Amino acid sequence: MGAIYPALLVFVPLAIGASFAGVSPVIVFFLAALSVLPLAKYIGESTEELASRTSPVIGGLLNASFGNATELIIGIFAVKAGLIEVVKASIAGSVIGTLLLVLGLAMFLGGCGREKQTFNKTGILAQSSALFLATIALIVPAIFFETGADAASSTVQNLSLLVSLVLICMYGASLFFSLYTHKHLYREEVGKYLPRWSTGRAAATLVVATVGVAWVSDILVNSIEPLVVRLGWSQLFIGVIFVAVIGNAAEHISAVSVARKNRMDLAIQISIGSATQMVLIVAPVLVLLGIVTGQPMNLIFNSFELVAMVLAVIIVNFIVQDGESNWFEGLQLLAAYAIMAIAFFLHR
Repeated sequence: MGAIYPALLVFVPLAIGASFAGVSPVIVFFLAALSVLPLAKYIGESTEELASRTSPVIGGLLNASFGNATELIIGIFAVKAGLIEVVKASIAGSVIGTLLLVLGLAMFLGGCGREKQTFNKTGILAQSSALFLATIALIVPAIFFETGADAASSTVQNLSLLVSLVLICMYGASLFFSLYTHKHLYREEVGKYLPRWSTGRAAATLVVATVGVAWVSDILVNSIEPLVVRLGWSQLFIGVIFVAVIGNAAEHISAVSVARKNRMDLAIQISIGSATQMVLIVAPVLVLLGIVTGQPMNLIFNSFELVAMVLAVIIVNFIVQDGESNWFEGLQLLAAYAIMAIAFFLHR
């Protein structure tokens, strides 16, 4: 799979050129989407190279900081463009996709040819429990909006701000748990990566790839509204399925790849960790950014998004309880994702 990414870089100049040439927004959207894939991969790879040269704590912080960089950058441009519903949908889609699509593929392909795969359920359950509690926190603003006597926009925005600050504090606590007080639960996969690049090359690649993602993300976001008009797709569907999958694609492939190598601990950590970061840090940061840029974003997701996220978290929590997985459990997760994707497509 690694050889594919350099070839995909050709879509970066194509997307940039198409955006200036007045090409159909449908074509521009998909060119920009394909451009994100290799750039996101290089962000992850260069971060891993730099992290391998530091202490486990600093390396963990680097991976945590850039783990969802692509999704955050796309979200920043979408917030600035006022596409708040797309932003919320992409957050929900990232949680649903990483838990059902990615973990489902990892368990299915990793389990093919094997009776079962095992993993450290103590560390995984700690991660999944944190994700469950964080997702529940997203329900509170929606319930408040539906039932509160004072549901004015300013009150809802203040509630979203306070919840965001609590989530950020929880994110900090989760880092302290996994990198310091209980790092032994995650030590199995640490130290197995041997650096291949020089520090200078890794740093330069990280900077260039990040700038590239920012450029094509701007193009991608600007083509969403014309795409909605041309194809008749809802912003909800585009955010939940396309934007979410695009932003997480490189990470998704990594999870499936390590699962096929029978490293299910790492595969589950990647998928659950990515979903947790979306809720605990990406969503709150975008709320804060909305306040700064004058494009207020709250944490009131629609009922369909909330139910889908909570169901995805509950399903995964049940599956990881026994510390084992097999191909059929992976197929069940994929079926759940397919059902939700169809429902989001038909939702208007």
